[in-house]
Amino acid sequence: MDFSTAIPAFVALFVIIDPIGMAPLFVALTQGMTARARRGIAIRACLVAVALLTLFGLAGEAVLNFLGISMPAFRMAGGILLFLTALDMLFERRAPRRQGQADAAHPEDPSVFPLAIPLIAGPGSITTMILLAGEPGTDTLHIAMIHGVMVLVLLCVFVLFLLASPLERLLGPVGINVVTRILGMLLAALSVQFVIDGFRDLQVI
Repeated sequence: MDFSTAIPAFVALFVIIDPIGMAPLFVALTQGMTARARRGIAIRACLVAVALLTLFGLAGEAVLNFLGISMPAFRMAGGILLFLTALDMLFERRAPRRQGQADAAHPEDPSVFPLAIPLIAGPGSITTMILLAGEPGTDTLHIAMIHGVMVLVLLCVFVLFLLASPLERLLGPVGINVVTRILGMLLAALSVQFVIDGFRDLQVI
């Protein structure tokens, strides 16, 4: 495995999906449920997210080509979208919006909505998968590696869902805010790199 590619891919997906930030929401959405019920919801949510992100990772570029959108253009647009997400994380606008999505839907089984969609497999993570899998010169091994990294990130999501209650108590509000700000800075840098890569692909710079 090429760690020079795998590590940035892992960081990008981990930051945009934000398993640590979603753990408190998982607790809120499954409040009063047994440990077995929570585990089942976590499994279903992660499996649905894997299926959706795999679909967009494999077929996303084909959809773009069908719509006449070039990868450099999508890369720059995706970078801008991810930068806006980073600003939300840095200025604490992301958590209230996610909480609003969670409060707006209180189904008995929140595994598909809102956990899998849009909290895990949302616009940001879908965009990131298309960008990572559609980099210039990609081959089958690279695409397989990106999907392997995605599965690893969702395994982290699953583990943190299971550890959500003790993790929330351990970090506390201050700890979660600190982690969110650090992840936001990393995401901002990665998003700018996407825009630079888009300009480079167009031979502007």
